[in-house]
Amino acid sequence: MSLQGSASGNGTVAAASTASLRLRLNPNKEHKPDGYEDMQLDFSPNIFSSLERYLPPSMLNVTRDEKAKFMREILLKYLPLGERNRAQKHREYRERIIANYQPLHLELYSVDPAAFFVPTFLRAINDNTEQSYRSIVSEPFPGIFIFDIFQTHFCELLLSEIENFEKWVTETKFRIMHPNTMNKFGAVLDDFGLETMLDKLMEGFIRPLSREVGGSTLDSHHGFVVEYGKDRDVDLGFHVDDSEVTLNVCLGKQFSGGELFFRGVRCEKHVNTGSHSEEIFDYSHVPGRAVLHRGRHRHGARATTSGNRVNLLLWCRSSVFREMKLYQKDFSSWCGECNREKKERQRSTVAATKLDLFWREGESTA
Repeated sequence: MSLQGSASGNGTVAAASTASLRLRLNPNKEHKPDGYEDMQLDFSPNIFSSLERYLPPSMLNVTRDEKAKFMREILLKYLPLGERNRAQKHREYRERIIANYQPLHLELYSVDPAAFFVPTFLRAINDNTEQSYRSIVSEPFPGIFIFDIFQTHFCELLLSEIENFEKWVTETKFRIMHPNTMNKFGAVLDDFGLETMLDKLMEGFIRPLSREVGGSTLDSHHGFVVEYGKDRDVDLGFHVDDSEVTLNVCLGKQFSGGELFFRGVRCEKHVNTGSHSEEIFDYSHVPGRAVLHRGRHRHGARATTSGNRVNLLLWCRSSVFREMKLYQKDFSSWCGECNREKKERQRSTVAATKLDLFWREGESTA
Protein backbone atom coordinates (compact mmCIF):
# COMPACT_ATOMS: atom_id res chain seq x y z
CA MET A 1 0.00 0.00 0.00
CA SER A 2 2.76 2.42 0.85
CA LEU A 3 5.39 3.20 -1.77
CA GLN A 4 8.50 5.16 -0.91
CA GLY A 5 9.07 8.47 -2.67
CA SER A 6 12.27 10.51 -2.89
CA ALA A 7 12.57 13.97 -1.37
CA SER A 8 14.65 16.71 -2.92
CA GLY A 9 17.20 18.71 -0.96
CA ASN A 10 14.80 21.48 0.01
CA GLY A 11 12.42 19.01 1.67
CA THR A 12 9.93 18.77 -1.19
CA VAL A 13 8.89 15.63 -2.99
CA ALA A 14 9.79 15.57 -6.64
CA ALA A 15 6.67 16.04 -8.75
CA ALA A 16 7.45 13.04 -10.91
CA SER A 17 7.48 10.73 -7.91
CA THR A 18 4.16 11.75 -6.33
CA ALA A 19 2.13 10.00 -9.01
CA SER A 20 3.39 6.62 -7.72
CA LEU A 21 2.82 7.37 -4.03
CA ARG A 22 -0.02 5.72 -2.16
CA LEU A 23 -1.51 6.18 1.28
CA ARG A 24 -0.24 4.03 4.11
CA LEU A 25 -2.37 1.05 5.12
CA ASN A 26 -2.17 2.08 8.81
CA PRO A 27 -1.99 5.62 10.24
CA ASN A 28 1.17 7.08 11.73
CA LYS A 29 -0.18 7.64 15.25
CA GLU A 30 2.98 9.48 16.35
CA HIS A 31 2.62 12.13 13.64
CA LYS A 32 0.88 15.39 14.54
CA PRO A 33 -0.97 16.64 11.45
CA ASP A 34 -1.11 20.26 10.32
CA GLY A 35 -4.24 22.38 10.54
CA TYR A 36 -5.87 23.42 7.26
CA GLU A 37 -8.65 25.71 8.49
CA ASP A 38 -7.07 28.85 7.03
CA MET A 39 -6.67 27.43 3.50
CA GLN A 40 -9.10 27.67 0.59
CA LEU A 41 -9.82 24.01 -0.09
CA ASP A 42 -12.29 21.91 -2.09
CA PHE A 43 -12.98 19.71 0.93
CA SER A 44 -13.41 20.09 4.68
CA PRO A 45 -10.13 20.98 6.49
CA ASN A 46 -10.82 18.06 8.85
CA ILE A 47 -10.46 15.63 5.94
CA PHE A 48 -6.93 16.88 5.23
CA SER A 49 -5.87 16.69 8.89
CA SER A 50 -7.22 13.15 9.20
CA LEU A 51 -5.75 11.97 5.90
CA GLU A 52 -2.31 13.37 6.72
CA ARG A 53 -1.59 10.55 9.19
CA TYR A 54 -1.87 8.12 6.25
CA LEU A 55 0.64 9.90 4.01
CA PRO A 56 3.73 7.94 2.93
CA PRO A 57 6.82 8.75 5.08
CA SER A 58 8.45 10.86 2.38
CA MET A 59 5.47 13.23 2.38
CA LEU A 60 5.35 13.99 6.10
CA ASN A 61 8.15 16.56 6.11
CA VAL A 62 7.19 18.54 2.99
CA THR A 63 5.43 21.89 3.14
CA ARG A 64 1.79 22.08 4.13
CA ASP A 65 0.85 23.36 0.66
CA GLU A 66 2.48 20.33 -0.99
CA LYS A 67 0.75 17.92 1.38
CA ALA A 68 -2.57 19.61 0.69
CA LYS A 69 -1.97 19.38 -3.07
CA PHE A 70 -1.10 15.68 -2.87
CA MET A 71 -4.13 14.86 -0.73
CA ARG A 72 -6.40 16.97 -2.92
CA GLU A 73 -5.36 14.90 -5.96
CA ILE A 74 -6.33 11.72 -4.11
CA LEU A 75 -9.66 13.16 -3.02
CA LEU A 76 -10.49 14.48 -6.48
CA LYS A 77 -10.51 10.91 -7.78
CA TYR A 78 -13.85 10.60 -6.00
CA LEU A 79 -15.17 13.89 -7.39
CA PRO A 80 -15.14 14.12 -11.21
CA LEU A 81 -15.30 17.49 -12.99
CA GLY A 82 -19.10 17.52 -13.18
CA GLU A 83 -19.33 16.78 -9.47
CA ARG A 84 -16.78 19.52 -8.70
CA ASN A 85 -18.86 22.05 -10.62
CA ARG A 86 -21.93 20.99 -8.68
CA ALA A 87 -19.97 21.25 -5.43
CA GLN A 88 -18.97 24.83 -6.30
CA LYS A 89 -22.58 25.74 -7.04
CA HIS A 90 -23.61 24.15 -3.76
CA ARG A 91 -21.06 26.29 -1.87
CA GLU A 92 -22.47 29.41 -3.51
CA TYR A 93 -26.02 28.25 -2.67
CA ARG A 94 -25.04 27.72 0.96
CA GLU A 95 -23.35 31.13 1.17
CA ARG A 96 -26.55 32.81 -0.07
CA ILE A 97 -28.61 31.11 2.64
CA ILE A 98 -26.19 31.95 5.46
CA ALA A 99 -25.94 35.57 4.29
CA ASN A 100 -29.73 36.03 4.36
CA TYR A 101 -31.16 33.67 6.99
CA GLN A 102 -31.38 35.04 10.54
CA PRO A 103 -30.99 32.21 13.11
CA LEU A 104 -33.56 32.03 15.88
CA HIS A 105 -31.44 30.23 18.50
CA LEU A 106 -27.80 31.29 18.22
CA GLU A 107 -26.81 28.94 21.05
CA LEU A 108 -27.33 25.99 18.68
CA TYR A 109 -24.56 27.09 16.35
CA SER A 110 -21.72 26.14 18.70
CA VAL A 111 -21.48 23.02 20.82
CA ASP A 112 -22.37 23.50 24.48
CA PRO A 113 -22.02 19.95 25.85
CA ALA A 114 -23.70 20.66 29.19
CA ALA A 115 -26.74 22.16 27.44
CA PHE A 116 -26.93 19.65 24.57
CA PHE A 117 -26.27 16.20 26.01
CA VAL A 118 -27.81 14.13 28.79
CA PRO A 119 -25.41 13.84 31.77
CA THR A 120 -24.79 10.08 31.33
CA PHE A 121 -23.64 10.56 27.72
CA LEU A 122 -21.42 13.51 28.60
CA ARG A 123 -19.86 11.66 31.53
CA ALA A 124 -19.02 8.64 29.35
CA ILE A 125 -17.42 10.83 26.66
CA ASN A 126 -15.34 12.70 29.25
CA ASP A 127 -14.16 9.45 30.86
CA ASN A 128 -13.29 8.11 27.39
CA THR A 129 -12.93 4.47 28.40
CA GLU A 130 -14.44 1.33 26.98
CA GLN A 131 -16.14 0.70 30.31
CA SER A 132 -17.72 4.18 30.34
CA TYR A 133 -19.07 3.72 26.81
CA ARG A 134 -20.47 0.29 27.59
CA SER A 135 -22.27 1.75 30.59
CA ILE A 136 -24.48 3.95 28.38
CA VAL A 137 -24.70 1.94 25.15
CA SER A 138 -26.84 -1.13 24.55
CA GLU A 139 -26.34 -3.42 21.55
CA PRO A 140 -29.71 -5.14 21.05
CA PHE A 141 -28.50 -6.54 17.74
CA PRO A 142 -24.95 -7.03 16.38
CA GLY A 143 -23.64 -3.72 15.01
CA ILE A 144 -26.61 -1.61 16.16
CA PHE A 145 -25.92 0.62 19.16
CA ILE A 146 -28.60 2.47 21.14
CA PHE A 147 -28.02 5.26 23.68
CA ASP A 148 -29.62 8.41 25.08
CA ILE A 149 -27.83 11.49 23.75
CA PHE A 150 -29.79 14.79 23.64
CA GLN A 151 -31.62 16.67 26.37
CA THR A 152 -35.30 17.43 25.73
CA HIS A 153 -34.58 21.17 25.70
CA PHE A 154 -31.98 20.78 22.95
CA CYS A 155 -34.43 18.76 20.82
CA GLU A 156 -37.08 21.45 21.30
CA LEU A 157 -34.64 24.23 20.33
CA LEU A 158 -33.53 22.39 17.20
CA LEU A 159 -37.11 21.67 16.16
CA SER A 160 -37.92 25.36 16.69
CA GLU A 161 -34.89 26.40 14.58
CA ILE A 162 -35.94 24.05 11.78
CA GLU A 163 -39.48 25.45 11.81
CA ASN A 164 -38.06 28.97 11.70
CA PHE A 165 -35.87 28.07 8.74
CA GLU A 166 -38.78 26.48 6.88
CA LYS A 167 -40.90 29.58 7.59
CA TRP A 168 -38.13 31.77 6.13
CA VAL A 169 -37.94 29.52 3.07
CA THR A 170 -41.70 29.86 2.52
CA GLU A 171 -41.74 33.63 3.01
CA THR A 172 -38.74 34.30 0.75
CA LYS A 173 -39.75 31.61 -1.78
CA PHE A 174 -36.18 30.33 -1.57
CA ARG A 175 -35.85 26.94 -3.20
CA ILE A 176 -33.97 24.55 -0.92
CA MET A 177 -32.40 21.17 -1.68
CA HIS A 178 -33.89 17.92 -0.42
CA PRO A 179 -32.00 16.19 2.42
CA ASN A 180 -31.16 13.21 0.17
CA THR A 181 -32.41 11.40 -2.91
CA MET A 182 -35.17 9.56 -1.01
CA ASN A 183 -36.68 12.13 1.38
CA LYS A 184 -38.74 15.05 0.05
CA PHE A 185 -39.39 16.71 3.42
CA GLY A 186 -36.75 18.04 5.78
CA ALA A 187 -33.68 20.25 5.52
CA VAL A 188 -29.90 20.01 5.25
CA LEU A 189 -28.63 21.45 8.54
CA ASP A 190 -25.19 22.19 7.09
CA ASP A 191 -26.79 24.53 4.55
CA PHE A 192 -28.01 27.10 7.06
CA GLY A 193 -25.00 27.40 9.34
CA LEU A 194 -24.95 24.28 11.52
CA GLU A 195 -22.01 22.60 9.74
CA THR A 196 -19.40 23.62 12.35
CA MET A 197 -21.58 22.42 15.22
CA LEU A 198 -22.17 19.06 13.52
CA ASP A 199 -18.45 18.73 12.72
CA LYS A 200 -17.68 19.10 16.42
CA LEU A 201 -20.44 16.65 17.29
CA MET A 202 -18.88 14.07 14.93
CA GLU A 203 -15.27 14.66 15.96
CA GLY A 204 -15.64 14.96 19.71
CA PHE A 205 -18.58 12.72 20.46
CA ILE A 206 -19.53 10.34 17.64
CA ARG A 207 -16.06 9.29 16.47
CA PRO A 208 -15.06 7.89 19.92
CA LEU A 209 -18.29 5.87 20.03
CA SER A 210 -17.87 4.55 16.48
CA ARG A 211 -14.73 2.48 16.89
CA GLU A 212 -16.59 -0.82 16.84
CA VAL A 213 -18.25 -0.04 13.51
CA GLY A 214 -15.11 1.26 11.77
CA GLY A 215 -15.57 4.94 12.61
CA SER A 216 -12.14 5.86 13.99
CA THR A 217 -11.17 7.71 10.77
CA LEU A 218 -14.36 9.73 10.26
CA ASP A 219 -13.48 13.11 8.76
CA SER A 220 -16.57 14.58 7.07
CA HIS A 221 -20.34 14.47 7.34
CA HIS A 222 -23.71 15.21 5.79
CA GLY A 223 -26.16 16.44 8.43
CA PHE A 224 -29.90 16.80 7.85
CA VAL A 225 -33.36 16.33 9.33
CA VAL A 226 -36.19 14.29 7.83
CA GLU A 227 -39.90 14.72 8.56
CA TYR A 228 -42.61 12.05 8.54
CA GLY A 229 -46.37 12.21 9.05
CA LYS A 230 -49.36 14.04 7.60
CA ASP A 231 -48.37 16.18 4.57
CA ARG A 232 -44.82 14.86 4.94
CA ASP A 233 -42.97 11.69 3.94
CA VAL A 234 -44.81 8.60 5.15
CA ASP A 235 -42.15 5.89 5.06
CA LEU A 236 -38.70 5.17 3.63
CA GLY A 237 -37.77 2.32 1.34
CA PHE A 238 -35.06 -0.28 1.82
CA HIS A 239 -31.59 1.24 1.26
CA VAL A 240 -28.02 1.78 2.43
CA ASP A 241 -26.63 5.19 3.44
CA ASP A 242 -23.85 7.13 1.74
CA SER A 243 -21.81 6.94 4.93
CA GLU A 244 -19.39 4.77 6.84
CA VAL A 245 -21.28 5.39 10.10
CA THR A 246 -24.81 6.77 10.56
CA LEU A 247 -26.15 8.52 13.65
CA ASN A 248 -29.96 8.63 13.71
CA VAL A 249 -31.61 10.59 16.55
CA CYS A 250 -35.35 11.03 17.01
CA LEU A 251 -36.08 14.68 17.97
CA GLY A 252 -39.84 14.21 18.43
CA LYS A 253 -42.71 14.96 18.20
CA GLN A 254 -45.79 12.90 19.09
CA PHE A 255 -46.21 9.97 16.67
CA SER A 256 -46.90 6.30 16.25
CA GLY A 257 -45.35 3.86 13.78
CA GLY A 258 -42.19 4.73 11.89
CA GLU A 259 -40.12 1.77 13.10
CA LEU A 260 -36.71 1.16 11.56
CA PHE A 261 -36.13 -2.29 10.09
CA PHE A 262 -32.60 -3.64 9.53
CA ARG A 263 -31.70 -6.47 7.15
CA GLY A 264 -27.95 -7.17 7.22
CA VAL A 265 -24.69 -5.40 6.29
CA ARG A 266 -23.62 -5.63 2.65
CA CYS A 267 -20.79 -4.50 0.38
CA GLU A 268 -21.60 -2.95 -3.00
CA LYS A 269 -21.47 -6.31 -4.77
CA HIS A 270 -24.03 -7.91 -2.46
CA VAL A 271 -26.27 -4.94 -1.64
CA ASN A 272 -29.31 -6.50 -3.33
CA THR A 273 -28.93 -10.06 -2.05
CA GLY A 274 -31.56 -11.62 0.16
CA SER A 275 -31.73 -11.38 3.94
CA HIS A 276 -31.35 -14.23 6.42
CA SER A 277 -33.41 -14.75 9.56
CA GLU A 278 -30.47 -13.91 11.81
CA GLU A 279 -30.14 -10.48 10.10
CA ILE A 280 -33.67 -9.24 10.83
CA PHE A 281 -34.09 -6.55 13.49
CA ASP A 282 -36.72 -3.86 14.10
CA TYR A 283 -36.31 -0.75 16.25
CA SER A 284 -38.88 1.76 17.60
CA HIS A 285 -37.81 5.40 17.92
CA VAL A 286 -37.74 7.27 21.24
CA PRO A 287 -37.26 11.08 21.28
CA GLY A 288 -33.73 12.02 22.38
CA ARG A 289 -32.41 8.50 21.81
CA ALA A 290 -29.79 7.66 19.17
CA VAL A 291 -29.21 4.68 16.90
CA LEU A 292 -25.64 4.24 15.62
CA HIS A 293 -24.92 1.78 12.81
CA ARG A 294 -22.78 1.15 9.73
CA GLY A 295 -23.89 3.06 6.65
CA ARG A 296 -23.84 -0.24 4.75
CA HIS A 297 -26.33 -1.81 7.17
CA ARG A 298 -29.42 -2.14 4.97
CA HIS A 299 -32.50 -0.58 6.50
CA GLY A 300 -35.75 1.29 5.93
CA ALA A 301 -38.53 3.01 7.88
CA ARG A 302 -42.11 1.80 8.18
CA ALA A 303 -45.04 4.19 7.82
CA THR A 304 -45.62 6.84 10.47
CA THR A 305 -49.29 6.11 11.06
CA SER A 306 -50.22 9.17 13.16
CA GLY A 307 -48.67 12.42 14.37
CA ASN A 308 -45.35 13.82 13.15
CA ARG A 309 -41.84 12.43 13.53
CA VAL A 310 -38.64 14.44 12.98
CA ASN A 311 -35.22 12.78 12.99
CA LEU A 312 -31.70 14.17 12.90
CA LEU A 313 -29.40 12.17 10.63
CA LEU A 314 -25.63 12.50 10.58
CA TRP A 315 -23.98 10.57 7.78
CA CYS A 316 -20.36 10.33 8.92
CA ARG A 317 -17.77 9.58 6.23
CA SER A 318 -14.14 8.51 6.07
CA SER A 319 -12.02 9.44 3.05
CA VAL A 320 -9.37 6.98 4.31
CA PHE A 321 -11.82 4.06 4.40
CA ARG A 322 -13.01 4.89 0.88
CA GLU A 323 -9.43 5.03 -0.42
CA MET A 324 -8.56 1.71 1.21
CA LYS A 325 -11.64 0.00 -0.26
CA LEU A 326 -10.09 0.47 -3.71
CA TYR A 327 -7.36 -1.99 -2.80
CA GLN A 328 -9.53 -4.52 -0.98
CA LYS A 329 -11.22 -7.57 -2.44
CA ASP A 330 -12.33 -9.26 0.77
CA PHE A 331 -15.02 -7.55 2.86
CA SER A 332 -15.87 -10.62 4.92
CA SER A 333 -15.00 -8.80 8.15
CA TRP A 334 -18.21 -6.74 7.81
CA CYS A 335 -20.27 -7.85 4.79
CA GLY A 336 -22.64 -10.65 5.82
CA GLU A 337 -22.77 -12.21 2.35
CA CYS A 338 -18.97 -12.05 1.84
CA ASN A 339 -18.59 -13.75 5.21
CA ARG A 340 -21.03 -16.51 4.24
CA GLU A 341 -19.24 -17.07 0.92
CA LYS A 342 -15.87 -17.26 2.70
CA LYS A 343 -17.16 -19.81 5.21
CA GLU A 344 -18.68 -21.85 2.38
CA ARG A 345 -15.32 -21.87 0.53
CA GLN A 346 -13.62 -22.99 3.74
CA ARG A 347 -16.17 -25.76 4.26
CA SER A 348 -15.72 -26.92 0.64
CA THR A 349 -11.95 -26.94 1.04
CA VAL A 350 -12.14 -28.96 4.26
CA ALA A 351 -14.60 -31.40 2.68
CA ALA A 352 -12.38 -31.83 -0.40
CA THR A 353 -9.32 -32.40 1.80
CA LYS A 354 -11.14 -35.02 3.87
CA LEU A 355 -12.31 -36.80 0.71
CA ASP A 356 -8.79 -36.73 -0.72
CA LEU A 357 -7.37 -38.19 2.51
CA PHE A 358 -10.10 -40.85 2.51
CA TRP A 359 -9.22 -42.01 -1.01
CA ARG A 360 -5.49 -42.00 -0.28
CA GLU A 361 -6.03 -44.09 2.83
CA GLY A 362 -8.15 -46.51 0.82
CA GLU A 363 -5.47 -46.84 -1.85
CA SER A 364 -2.76 -47.49 0.74
CA THR A 365 -4.69 -50.36 2.32
CA ALA A 366 -5.74 -51.93 -0.97
